[in-house]
Amino acid sequence: MTDINFENVTVHAKANIYFDGKVVSHSIVLEDGAKKTLGLIYPGSYHFNTELAEKMEIIAGTCNVKLDGSEESNSYGENQSFHVLANSGFTIEVNEGICEYICSFID
Repeated sequence: MTDINFENVTVHAKANIYFDGKVVSHSIVLEDGAKKTLGLIYPGSYHFNTELAEKMEIIAGTCNVKLDGSEESNSYGENQSFHVLANSGFTIEVNEGICEYICSFID
């Protein structure tokens, strides 16, 4: 994947650390107020709850995702994305390597 350029952003240098450091992200705020996180997910299975709707873009690696309320999981890789409803959740599983992502929060 080529580099993604975000112009005029505020970067929160303090990392968001989850699951004993196995999921790590940094938050950015775009000039228009849109919020995103850029992160890494190490091998394991992790459940996240959502307050806002989210678009998760996978920029490297692979993962399996099961949305809350769904019976099936789907596999995602580089240049693929999935959406999560507000006030919901999802389980993301990485079997090998590191999965890198951009999460966009949708009001």
